Amino acid sequence: MGLLFFPRGGAAYVVRYLSPALARAGWSISLAAGSLGEPGEETHAPTFFHGLDVHVVDFTDAVREFETGGDAIAAPQPMHPSYEDRVGAPDVVLASVPPELIAHLSSVWEAPLQAAGADRADVLHLHHLTPQMEAARRRWPQVPVVAHLHGTELNLIEAIEDRVALAAKLGETLATMPTAGAALDAGEGLLDAGELEMMRSTRWDSWRHGEFWAARLKQQAQSADHLIAVSPLRRDEAISRLGIAPDRITFVPNGVDMDRFRPRPRTPGSRRATFRRALVEDPRGWTETGPAGSVAYTESDLDRMLGPADDATVLIFVGRFLGFKQVPALIRAFARARSRFTRPASLVIWGGHPGEWEGEHPVTVARQVGTDDIYFTGWRGHDDLPDGLAASDILVIPSVNDAYPQVPLEAMAVGLPVLGCASGGIPAMINLDPARPTGWLVPPNDPDAFADALTRIVNDPGEVSERGANALAHACAELSWEGLVPRFEAAYVEAIEHHVRHSGPPDGPCRPQSPA
Repeated sequence: MGLLFFPRGGAAYVVRYLSPALARAGWSISLAAGSLGEPGEETHAPTFFHGLDVHVVDFTDAVREFETGGDAIAAPQPMHPSYEDRVGAPDVVLASVPPELIAHLSSVWEAPLQAAGADRADVLHLHHLTPQMEAARRRWPQVPVVAHLHGTELNLIEAIEDRVALAAKLGETLATMPTAGAALDAGEGLLDAGELEMMRSTRWDSWRHGEFWAARLKQQAQSADHLIAVSPLRRDEAISRLGIAPDRITFVPNGVDMDRFRPRPRTPGSRRATFRRALVEDPRGWTETGPAGSVAYTESDLDRMLGPADDATVLIFVGRFLGFKQVPALIRAFARARSRFTRPASLVIWGGHPGEWEGEHPVTVARQVGTDDIYFTGWRGHDDLPDGLAASDILVIPSVNDAYPQVPLEAMAVGLPVLGCASGGIPAMINLDPARPTGWLVPPNDPDAFADALTRIVNDPGEVSERGANALAHACAELSWEGLVPRFEAAYVEAIEHHVRHSGPPDGPCRPQSPA
């Protein structure tokens, strides 16, 4: 397997849980991955992927170079680029990277992939579309490649194409937009409201090479022997946006570690103890200008959070502060709804990687609307998440165009229903059986609808309990990683057979037989 990024996002957790499941089914797994920091830190790949055969590109020196004014992407061991454009981040958006750095970004992966055994692999399973694909095709053309699309690469291509279209309306290209002052002034009369907002909010210098990279990502997808998409919607999008033939891409959803994520009895004081650890004893919330721990709480805050009888409804969001996650919109919807609550309720924002956010900072927004009943835990390790979910009552996912997030699956395995938007991969995850709903779906980008849903949920604990039981039953029946292994094996077989048809058989032993 290959994962370009250091551990922090959903793809890292897929690797972490899928690999042992494949190993239990008889596969030998090795991993080439990005890494950041020292042993013991969650971003350190050998720590995060403990138990796997891991070979890394260490980004630590690249980040240090960035912190002293250098370019992390041009460092000797370059930082990976990003699919998101975030201010002040060492991993700049891919659309800003000069094309001449392709060889630099890809060649650094040859050594760890070689150490992981790429030359003798039956299949290379590469997560996302990244420079690892360039290295694999250059050095090991004899090995079949599966590209696993998690969705963010498709989001980047869509964002590039949207900006290309906007620039064309103004008679410009992405390369000329950073200096197109006159055209930007003329945009007032040529663009609709959404385009005007995009024009004003885009840091155009970060997108000047977007057309090149969109084309390159499409080439990488087309060069793969087979692809995996995490939702039916993403599969359809890959077919249309990347030009992939339908028979060359398979939908395989993410799964859940059912041993780690399971219901936990809620004994008197148990959830108070969980939130005391996360908010009082080890606070990690942070502001725009403050480090992790600059947002902290007291025992009296826990009294207000959980209610006098420890019966408050706790809604929890889990994730990073990325634009499409819509955390500021969730906070405003909660603030709009809370005057209509007939029972005590709290909103917990569990996550936010330190120093990373797009758009408005969620803590700043909370202070604008009033921080009563809104709590920030900061970024916490995955080992803490089962307890955090078990201490909560509903998972809230306001994301728009989220490919197939992992957390809703984990929440259902713990027994929580999910409130999400009918957008991206969410509709493929919840309420699949109309007779046994596992959550609630509301229209995307509709704060009134989200606030109304929050009100109904908080005021009807019976329905929350019923849908939570349905969610748990669905997770137990459908969401284990072991149950998904045959679908990954089938994708590997497709890749091997495609490679044999088009390139001849691989040099090493392979497994083209039908999966178990």
